[in-house]
Amino acid sequence: MHPTRISVHVIISSGSSEVVCAPLMPGVRCFRVMEIKNDEGRVLFACDGELRNASLDDIDLSGANLEGANLEGIIWMGVNLHSAHLKGADLYWAVLFESDLSGADLEGAQLQGADLKDVNFQGADLRNANLGRDNLGGSTQLQGANLTGAQTLGANFDGAEYDERTQFPRSFDPQKHGMLMRKSA
Repeated sequence: MHPTRISVHVIISSGSSEVVCAPLMPGVRCFRVMEIKNDEGRVLFACDGELRNASLDDIDLSGANLEGANLEGIIWMGVNLHSAHLKGADLYWAVLFESDLSGADLEGAQLQGADLKDVNFQGADLRNANLGRDNLGGSTQLQGANLTGAQTLGANFDGAEYDERTQFPRSFDPQKHGMLMRKSA
């Protein structure tokens, strides 16, 4: 069984051809149209610019090609991004709580300040990804995340938070990578 190909089409009212996804934050009004389609052209998600009630929670985007996409501040809780192509994607301040990014290509992705609690990163490519502090000094949240088997060469984890549930790749020392231990509440 082959993963379904997903394409993201974003139309910006200014006529720009830049592929971006607006932050999905309460009360935010934008002038963008976004559609996510599979390779057969079936629309999996559509938004006409009013993102206040938009939700992509629990959507299946496994195998999606989102390479280089601007997904800053997006809220995708419980989303299946297994084997997704997110190389160089901007996921700054993204909320991906309980999402599946196992086997995903996140090489060079920007994940500063992201909420990655309970995310499955098993076997993901995080080489040269930035999971360090955001511009305001806020920490990337990795409490309960599973990084078993993830490739982390060159990744920045400075200031990222983890807890006793967080699972790391073999021989990975979170303190040597500048990570901060936070006890679960």
